[in-house]
Amino acid sequence: MASAYLEFIRIRFLLMLAYRVNYYSGILIYTLNIGVYYFTWQAIYGGQGTLAGFTADQMTTYIAVSWMARAFYFNNMDRDIATEIRDGSVAIQFIRPYNYLFVKLMQAFGEGLFRLLLFMGPGMVIACVLFPVKLPQDPKQWAVFGVMLFMSFLINSQLNMLTGLTAFFIENNEGMIRMKRVVVDLFSGVIVPISFFPGWLLVLNEWLPFQAITYLPSSVFTGRVAGDQVWAALCIQLLWAVVLVIPIVLLWRSARRRLFVQGG
Repeated sequence: MASAYLEFIRIRFLLMLAYRVNYYSGILIYTLNIGVYYFTWQAIYGGQGTLAGFTADQMTTYIAVSWMARAFYFNNMDRDIATEIRDGSVAIQFIRPYNYLFVKLMQAFGEGLFRLLLFMGPGMVIACVLFPVKLPQDPKQWAVFGVMLFMSFLINSQLNMLTGLTAFFIENNEGMIRMKRVVVDLFSGVIVPISFFPGWLLVLNEWLPFQAITYLPSSVFTGRVAGDQVWAALCIQLLWAVVLVIPIVLLWRSARRRLFVQGG
């Protein structure tokens, strides 16, 4: 059975490889995003030493790694699940000898591997050439970031899974999917680092899983989080990865009992 799940990773990787135009345009779009944010933050700093604990150099690196990390952990699992629920094809998945949600996770991971090897890697090289990005020199820092990046993918995929499963109850959840993506980008720290949030929102965000997706891994990568704080950040990610399993299991059990197929 393990080999069957690995096959889903391979198939999705090859499927992504077939759409080369999306690959090239994606690198271009993400590079442009990094450029826009870089020049915007340079204007905001205006020669100041630090803002919200970030130096100008750290902010440049944070922008680059945050957007490139997003290229890895981003996936369309929520929309894929919702589509299969609406067209009724999810019913066929129920009778197949595998776990439907785990298959979706493997497919998303195959997409993530493609983005990591052929999107994030080349994109970081381009970003380092165009902008003053400072990469970590400590191999341990790279290793910890790699683990945290995988956890970012896992947590984001769990949120996508929860959003996709809501289609069992509201049929058309396209608006919820779009809202979720905006909320994740904002509260994970891709658009604005969380340390710039007002006090009450900063406290609220500490009780939400979003910081574990982008802000914590990128803070470790830039060196803003070091020492014992690194392990604390990793523990926060592990905690949310475990906690999010609970609503997924409950929602999945409830959804299986109320499936109905529209159309024919």
